[in-house]
Amino acid sequence: MGSIYHLRQPFIFVLFLILTVSLPSGATSLPRVASLQPRNRASYFRRLLDFPLPWSWKGSRRNPSQWLDTHPKLVENLRRYENEVVIRFNVSTNAHEAALRRAVDQMLLDVWDFTDNYTDIRLEARRIRPLMGILPSSLQDNHSILIPDLARAVAATYPSNAPAHSITQSLSNDRGITPANNIPLPMRQGVDDVFFHDYQPLSVINTWMKLLDSMFKGRGLVRMISIGKSYEGRDIPALRIGIPPGPATARGSGGRKDTILVTGGIHAREWISTSTVNYVAWSFIRSVDEDPLIAKILENFDIVFVPVLNPDGYAYSWDVDRLWRKSRQRTKMSYCPGFDLDHAFGYRWDATQHQSEPCSESYGGDQPFQAVEAAELADWARNETDNGVKFVGFLDLHSYSQQVLYPYSYSCIVRPPNMENLQEVAMNLAKYMRLSNGEVYTTTSACEGAVPSETLADQVPNTQSIRVEAGGGSAIDYMFHEFGARYSYQIKLRDTGSYGFLLPSEYIIPTGEELYQAMKYFGDYLLGNNGHESWSHSAAAEDQSGPANLDIDDEENVELRRRRRKRCVQCT
Repeated sequence: MGSIYHLRQPFIFVLFLILTVSLPSGATSLPRVASLQPRNRASYFRRLLDFPLPWSWKGSRRNPSQWLDTHPKLVENLRRYENEVVIRFNVSTNAHEAALRRAVDQMLLDVWDFTDNYTDIRLEARRIRPLMGILPSSLQDNHSILIPDLARAVAATYPSNAPAHSITQSLSNDRGITPANNIPLPMRQGVDDVFFHDYQPLSVINTWMKLLDSMFKGRGLVRMISIGKSYEGRDIPALRIGIPPGPATARGSGGRKDTILVTGGIHAREWISTSTVNYVAWSFIRSVDEDPLIAKILENFDIVFVPVLNPDGYAYSWDVDRLWRKSRQRTKMSYCPGFDLDHAFGYRWDATQHQSEPCSESYGGDQPFQAVEAAELADWARNETDNGVKFVGFLDLHSYSQQVLYPYSYSCIVRPPNMENLQEVAMNLAKYMRLSNGEVYTTTSACEGAVPSETLADQVPNTQSIRVEAGGGSAIDYMFHEFGARYSYQIKLRDTGSYGFLLPSEYIIPTGEELYQAMKYFGDYLLGNNGHESWSHSAAAEDQSGPANLDIDDEENVELRRRRRKRCVQCT
């Protein structure tokens, strides 16, 4: 195995040129100008962030006011966000969750996050009073303002030349919020300092991936592939990373290796998920000659990294609306475009409380795979398995709340046959993420809402909790059920609410390191054959489980019969 040390130096130089000299055609151009001329009044953006004036004298091409000058729609949306806040409701009963779900559906509110402790909702300040009017009094007295100045938090996430810590510290002091983590950050060196200093637009990500492909594919380590095309015709790029198989490492037919799939950017505004996928991919590439465990993992598995599964939405979040969540596909209501890709996959798509309102942030379509990007991923995965690939793991990265979630998402009543193993791996993923930087990640089933359904089912027979957001049609359920990826997880990255989707760029590297350490554990676990169980008749048994609208007793009986038919072979 040849060393990549000598390749890294020209790679860093070329990448530096890409990021500092020019961008490819079609990219967002950041014009270089002379020193800024004094203005009679401060720009809207500068007044918004209240940065010290000397910072703007540097004349950097990444001066944020220049960025906004070339994107007037961003300024327009920032003005709208001036009057919006994020509220956290502490939810502890099923009645509370049901009341919030009704309010969300009635007022078409944007749910940022929900766990077993809280629900975060974004709305205009003028709508707070009407919202409180339809909620029970116990909820009216049990909430707090999480982000009082949304416009300022949004503006701070775009690339700037100010030190990231000074930006976030200024915001934290102004908002009275303690930073999410005070642990010292790792030293940034080489490409880390160039590419991961800021969030990157889609054009730069594509160029970076092409550069990795050209620099390292000669030894067979990296290959850039396309998962398919988005609704607007953009490529959905991916990096397939793995050491070419020899006679001792080939698996499956035709020498195709078992595969781990890692996706990010299903929801456009979750920029940290995209940056983290890229960071972990780069970490595996640069460590292959330095870390024997990484080499062993890549000898036995291919890892396919898809940083932006929703490229149309991601580009829109850079050019127009930072908080855009869905895809950009037309719906039956022309003024409410976009599908929630994580509710667009085919397995149990309409299992529980399916959202049929196109203007809802969780609208997954009127039928399975109506969303182009979800269908493209499914078609690609099907083609891979038809050609002898076996998916042994799937990690779908999101933000925020610092959770490791495992199937099923659509229901808490039906449990996966390998539940104990799923829980064990989830706890260890959380453990290795915590050991990296001290951040605590919790684990639970992806079906859980603000109120655990199991608790409710114990208290009220034949009743299932009303979730704040329906869970059918998720990516992890689909990959788990349809392609036998027996270790499928949705990982919600930093933070726990101080910044939400607007995590400052200084946390890109620490968050990436957390997932990198978790991925090393994950690969090591799968090397022990723990990821290669043979489940007899598993697909047939699950196909016989009947339609998604079974009542609770029938569904439980089906699950019991399915478990009896399954036999685990070679489990450790």
